[in-house]
Amino acid sequence: MGHRLEDMSASARLADPDEGISVQELALAARNHGLPLEAMRYEVTPPGLHYVLTHYDIPYADEASWRLVLDGRVRRRLSLGVDELKAYPAVRQRVTMECAGNGRALLTPRPVSQPWLVEAVGTAEWTGVPLRVLLAEAGVEEDAVDVVFTGADHGVERGVEQDYRRALPLDVARGEEPEVLVAYAMNGAPLPPQHGHPLRLVVPGWYGMAHVKWLHDITVSGTPFNGFQQAVAYRLRQDADDEGEPVTRIAPRALLIPPGFPDFMSRTRAVRPGAVTLEGRAWSGRAPVTGVEVSTDDGRSWSPAELDGADGHRWAWRGWRCSWTATPGHHVLSARATDAEGRSQPLDQPWNRGGFENNLVQRVPVVCLDPEDHG
Repeated sequence: MGHRLEDMSASARLADPDEGISVQELALAARNHGLPLEAMRYEVTPPGLHYVLTHYDIPYADEASWRLVLDGRVRRRLSLGVDELKAYPAVRQRVTMECAGNGRALLTPRPVSQPWLVEAVGTAEWTGVPLRVLLAEAGVEEDAVDVVFTGADHGVERGVEQDYRRALPLDVARGEEPEVLVAYAMNGAPLPPQHGHPLRLVVPGWYGMAHVKWLHDITVSGTPFNGFQQAVAYRLRQDADDEGEPVTRIAPRALLIPPGFPDFMSRTRAVRPGAVTLEGRAWSGRAPVTGVEVSTDDGRSWSPAELDGADGHRWAWRGWRCSWTATPGHHVLSARATDAEGRSQPLDQPWNRGGFENNLVQRVPVVCLDPEDHG
């Protein structure tokens, strides 16, 4: 696929995969990390293995003095400390969170940003106060349109100094399904600094850019929010002049836990001949996952996998598994998810300028060892 590239700023240039990783990507990768795919065996991801993406520096936060202010188009301004928020009835939700740029490094030409393969995902149990409860207590005015969230992370975008700021439509912000949380705990413990300590937003079913970390301000607005992270970043564009569509809910995806063991020299996986259990996780923010198919011949044929029950965790990934009889030689394994609205994963990924919503089917090269060659 060819793309004509003109008049691009440094932050929006596209990288030639043959040129390696750019300076911008190295700077991002220094503070960010993905989930080792073998860690998908954990139903709930340990915090240190959950993916992390930060746009700016990780701010220092003193929980004792932290205040969350809710104001704007409301009848009553709220200012709450963390202990005051913990006094509300707590809600705990298991949520799979995925970066909007997951899979970006697989696109050609490759956009300059965090060069994720497929590892920008994790599932945690978040504890906090439903946002709808706080909005009801503040009393939202009838002319309200958006709810704007401001984090303490601070930096420069295209020459303009700003905090990280995103918005949700009012109906999403105060909806019950999904129920947006102002969270103060991850997996039953206080939020780690890299995950937004002491407060963050959790928006089940939405890509990670909506889950504002280090949350200190919520503003109910009577006009649509058009800040940088909303109107400029995180939009599906084909070129610089394209207004694009906003990135919102997570597209369906299934990932395979790499089977067998690593072949260090070839950077592939190795298995022994015979029965091999293939397993992984699948999720979607649009509608519940209803099926997973597996291919062991590079997508030429597909077989259904056994899918675990959701166990009441609508917004969390589901396990799947199937049995494969491995024969000596080279194989390419893949999995693809389908949700209740019929969405599935493409074998050829449509390209976009930011590298967003790339749910291309995963390909895992595997060599099955010949027992005569390996004793």
